[in-house]
Amino acid sequence: MTLEEIDIQILVYLNSLGSEFWDPIWIILTNKTTYIPLFAFIVYYIYKSFGLKQTAFIILFISILILFTDQFTNFIKDSFQRLRPCREGYLGLREIDIYCGKYGFFSAHASNSIAVSLFVIRIMREKFTSIFSIILIIWVFIFSYSRIYLGLHYPTDILCGLIFGAISSTLFYHIYLEQLSFKA
Repeated sequence: MTLEEIDIQILVYLNSLGSEFWDPIWIILTNKTTYIPLFAFIVYYIYKSFGLKQTAFIILFISILILFTDQFTNFIKDSFQRLRPCREGYLGLREIDIYCGKYGFFSAHASNSIAVSLFVIRIMREKFTSIFSIILIIWVFIFSYSRIYLGLHYPTDILCGLIFGAISSTLFYHIYLEQLSFKA
């Protein structure tokens, strides 16, 4: 069995676990705007911990990180041109009323969410409790899984997005630390 066949089987299995009752909940969970209160809390806590100037610096880094991961993800999607599972009628996925973009490899939702979460966890290591770090990681996995549940991504799209996002986060965190030492 090939990796692609395994990927399809896992997707079809996970998608088949869903139901019309749960679909609206997963549509809400996949929407980035659902998490605005979480993002606002994080920004507020960063501000309370570091002050206005450092918060602006951190938000700048997070913005550039998102821009980088998002644009690189789009470049990869356009290069690989792997159709999203919701565009592959032969898979027999459940029909869910949600926008289905064209290409899905790899997931920008996964790469952006893990990149930002790991970056925030790293800079707030001494300020946040480990419980908050766990909550952020759980959020990333729920957010990422929603893409599989809804038939918008194959599991490998998510896995590769998570890996790329983690690598990007590490790179940007080290650049951030260098800039901090340069400013000091």
